[in-house]
Amino acid sequence: MGENLGLKEGVSMALGGMIGGGIYAVLGVVTKITGAATWFAFILAGVVAVCAGYSYNKLNELSGEQDGTASGGSVTFVQHFTGNSTLAGMVGWTLLFGYIGSMAMYAFAFGEFAVALSVVPESVGGFPTRPVISVAAVAAFVGLNLLGARTTGSTENVLVVVKVAVLVAFGVAGVAYATVVSSSPVELGFSQFSSFSPIMAAAVSFVAFQGWQLLFYDQGSIEDPMDTIPKAVYISIPVSVAIYILVAVATFNLAPEALQSHPHTALIDAAGAVLGVVGLSGLAALIISGSALFSTGSAINATLFSTGYFAKGMIGNDMLPDRAGDSSAEGVPARTVVGLGVVTAAFSAYGSLGAITSFASLSFIVVFGAMSYLAVRQRDEDAVNPVVPAVGAVGALGFFPLMFYHLYRSEPGTFYAVLVLAVLVFAVELLYFERDVIESEIESVQEDVDATLSD
Repeated sequence: MGENLGLKEGVSMALGGMIGGGIYAVLGVVTKITGAATWFAFILAGVVAVCAGYSYNKLNELSGEQDGTASGGSVTFVQHFTGNSTLAGMVGWTLLFGYIGSMAMYAFAFGEFAVALSVVPESVGGFPTRPVISVAAVAAFVGLNLLGARTTGSTENVLVVVKVAVLVAFGVAGVAYATVVSSSPVELGFSQFSSFSPIMAAAVSFVAFQGWQLLFYDQGSIEDPMDTIPKAVYISIPVSVAIYILVAVATFNLAPEALQSHPHTALIDAAGAVLGVVGLSGLAALIISGSALFSTGSAINATLFSTGYFAKGMIGNDMLPDRAGDSSAEGVPARTVVGLGVVTAAFSAYGSLGAITSFASLSFIVVFGAMSYLAVRQRDEDAVNPVVPAVGAVGALGFFPLMFYHLYRSEPGTFYAVLVLAVLVFAVELLYFERDVIESEIESVQEDVDATLSD
């Protein structure tokens, strides 16, 4: 990343992190839960994300004032405001799992849109090609990161503009077509408002609103971060929500059957319906497919890069074992990148998109809710309005059980898998971060046993 990135680059980084692969990966999953009210689910998730963004900005501001410099992200905030290294490390591990889930989600969507191309077979020799393509995509970007490739700030501006332009053009044209050309009224799903489905869908979609927080790990390369980052956060999240709303309304009203039969790639059918009026449905499908492949691919690359540096910092702070990589290495340690890639590939190959999305969203709900609660605890500070982070904390607290209920009801196998995984991760975290205490206790017990035996 170049030096002294300004507001444009900051907004591009945040938008790229959210729109880069989010809409292509989560739209079908969310629509299956709440149908035409998907647009409202995105609004709900966006509100909680904005409140979390406010909390991050205020925590960054307060810790920066006390330390004399911009401080960092979630792990640093927990360490700074609680002084609890174990809790900070556990937050870091939760974020790592969230990032891995996000990359697996992007890789899964990459494979889905690749298979949607007419030149790519759905299976070869009876074996589905989607998992193979997803794993190959992860492997390719692991290799790219090992070579040290990274998008510069100016290039990121161009890439994000292209991705946003494609989605906005599709959304505006789709809504206009559904409103003016189609004989049926535009369906907005108001009947769903009396149920929990929009809130449940908002919880599942939460992973699509996490990209902005990566700004807090790049503060050293951002010009006047205390002023630039808050502006970038407050611009990028509403813009993402607006784009998601456009795309959701257009897709549901133009391709309702596709959302039932193949929801993950229904955007292609919706785009084809718009340009099909002038006989260009094939071109529309090609543009959307190409944009999806490009967007999900760049999202894997960018997230892998940032997650690698995040993990490197945790290794240096003894929050991850040394076997995970060499924190003194220049750039991201190779072992760290490969390790992240292997776990991501396994998730993308063996999980369902719904399960992966839910898993990643759960991780970010926990962390964003915790940061909002941490900001509420700073309510005595003049700079903090406690109402905003309180809304974020309550929203996350509401999303969490609804997410588990959704998994239990719709994917019981995934529910138990996530539950077991969460317990195992929590146990491993405690064993790792409290290893000195546990070791001393074992030694004490051993000494007592030896003393008893000698008597």
